[in-house]
Amino acid sequence: MNCKSLFTGQKSLAVCLFLCLSWLGMQAQTSGDAQPASTNVPGAEYPRIDSQLRGTFRVNAPNAQKVELNLGKKYEMTKSADGVWMVTTDPLVVGFHYYTILIDGVAVADPSSESFFGGSSMQSGIEVPEAGVDYYLPKNVPHGKVESVTYYSKSEKRYRRCFVYIPPGYDKNLNRKYPVLYLQHGMGEDERGWAIQGKMNNIVDNLLAEGKCKPMIVVMDNGNIAYMKKRPVMPAAGASESNRKEFTQFLMNFGSDFYPIFLDDLVPFIDSNFRTLPDRGNRAMAGLSFGGFQTLTITLAHLDKFSYIGGFSPGLNDEAIQTIYKDVAGFNRKVKTFFLSTGSVEREGNSNIWDLHEALNKAGVKNVYYESPGTAHEWLTWRRSLHEFLPLLFK
Repeated sequence: MNCKSLFTGQKSLAVCLFLCLSWLGMQAQTSGDAQPASTNVPGAEYPRIDSQLRGTFRVNAPNAQKVELNLGKKYEMTKSADGVWMVTTDPLVVGFHYYTILIDGVAVADPSSESFFGGSSMQSGIEVPEAGVDYYLPKNVPHGKVESVTYYSKSEKRYRRCFVYIPPGYDKNLNRKYPVLYLQHGMGEDERGWAIQGKMNNIVDNLLAEGKCKPMIVVMDNGNIAYMKKRPVMPAAGASESNRKEFTQFLMNFGSDFYPIFLDDLVPFIDSNFRTLPDRGNRAMAGLSFGGFQTLTITLAHLDKFSYIGGFSPGLNDEAIQTIYKDVAGFNRKVKTFFLSTGSVEREGNSNIWDLHEALNKAGVKNVYYESPGTAHEWLTWRRSLHEFLPLLFK
């Protein structure tokens, strides 16, 4: 670009210099080994991720005054002469992360990214690849199917949607029956979470192909915790008794209308419409975060219906957990696997799941503890947890 041939005068030269520097800056951010993220919409070149796991994001907003990337941490984006805003992040943690673009203070989804339901809204998401890891990626193996299923809830007096994974070969051998895992999402998410963000079908398919888990049906329903109303702040250490009671009451009430739906509508529907083994020895339930709270609440009160229990970074229902200690021998006899997990980064901020594991050990309660290295309260922790949990089922 020859500025002198295009412009004359000091002001024009300044404009030219600005355009040149903007163009060079854009080239610097887009050069190197960065590749489009796997979560981009078809054909979109951005966001891109480089070998250092830095993400480069861009959005076309020529009339905006300020644009930021909100990826847990906020990054201020820089505007080029053509109205395109861009930023390159610090190195990102591997795994799946929600994000939004803030345009003049308004949060919007990135039109270049696929959108995912999380945080009680549709948000953009980016998958940061984990080198050498493929247990949650599609492979050349037999694949099961995830089906959208509609059923009527007498408890709620309306039709509901759940997703059901049926294993490879389900449609070929019509005499075979299968055990069932009920798998719940977290707060602010819905029945789509495990199949889309969690990659559960790939995880199950790959483990089955390796002979590391039993063929099973997996049911994912909406736990009625997708939309959050006013939420009290988790009480800090030394908080007043009233603050602790307020938060405990919130936990007990939030999503509690799901319990009769699950027990009286969903489980009977699945047993009536799929080829299940409808007994407690062939029934498991697991959930992440608040879905883990719901899992513990349901299963610990109904050990006549469940033999396998999994809590992935679960909220802890202390009242339900106390029932374990009342009959340790009975619990150990009835529950074949009691699985608890958390992320190592997550545990640094909140050790309650590790503390529960230690207390259970001390009381002689059989349990399995898994800690995901280097992860926090996030989907990679829960993908890893599911991968560890599935081989323990239906032995």
